[in-house]
Amino acid sequence: MPFDIPSIDDILNLEQLDDHIFRGTSVYSGLQRTYGGQVAAQALSAATKTVEDGKLVHSLHSYFIRPGQADRDIVFVVNRVRDGRSFATRIVDAVQGGETIFSLEASFHITDDKGIEHSDEMRPVPEPESVVPLEETDGPLKFFSMWAKDWDVRVVPDDEFEHNPYTPSQQVVWFKSKRQLPDDQTFHICTLAYMSDLTLLHSALVPHRDHKVQMASLDHAMWFMRPFRADEWMLYDQVSPSAHGARALTQGRIFDRQGNLVAMTVQEGLTRTLNEGGVAFS
Repeated sequence: MPFDIPSIDDILNLEQLDDHIFRGTSVYSGLQRTYGGQVAAQALSAATKTVEDGKLVHSLHSYFIRPGQADRDIVFVVNRVRDGRSFATRIVDAVQGGETIFSLEASFHITDDKGIEHSDEMRPVPEPESVVPLEETDGPLKFFSMWAKDWDVRVVPDDEFEHNPYTPSQQVVWFKSKRQLPDDQTFHICTLAYMSDLTLLHSALVPHRDHKVQMASLDHAMWFMRPFRADEWMLYDQVSPSAHGARALTQGRIFDRQGNLVAMTVQEGLTRTLNEGGVAFS
């Protein structure tokens, strides 16, 4: 079935139904269920529309409760938990057919320059221009080349970066929007939430490349530390500390091209073994 994934502008352009209720347009991506990054980005976008100017989201924690249907719109109901002087908190439920499919809690903060400062360093990797774009490769992530119209995603080959010997599963990805995005940090944050789910869980498969598994995001958390632009190159340094019990834990550090740590992610996902017929073992 041919399809075009809508632009990030269309994905984040929610219809306001009431003061704290929004509707997001369905986005067919070829997946059996709604792409997790889509519902997370739309839920975060809904939350931001209820927060006063000057406060930016600094963290989010979310759960994928039920598989979303990609051919149905999603309604986002925002609960204004707190509006403080420096912080604000929102909880968003994403609803399809009267059932909650996703729940997100986001915290917002007024930027404060009075504090300590330190950061991890970005590991040395090849420049993005020297890495083959995802759509031109034959690796396990080639399926996601359907995003190539708007997104430039480049997986750094395993033999082109130094590995941490104490981490069993590592993957490094350059990515950016091919289109120039609006000069609005909130838009870039929601855009990063959209892209953060794309390759992260697959970092758990690096030591198991020939192993067929059923995969699904179970939860997703993000922290936003420094300003960035999603239409400029960012390095997604991903590891999977553990896989056990048909679940894998993954972590990601996101750097801008100058080496500044701008965001971090943690996700647990389903990684259930499939039998030879492609059916999950019960």
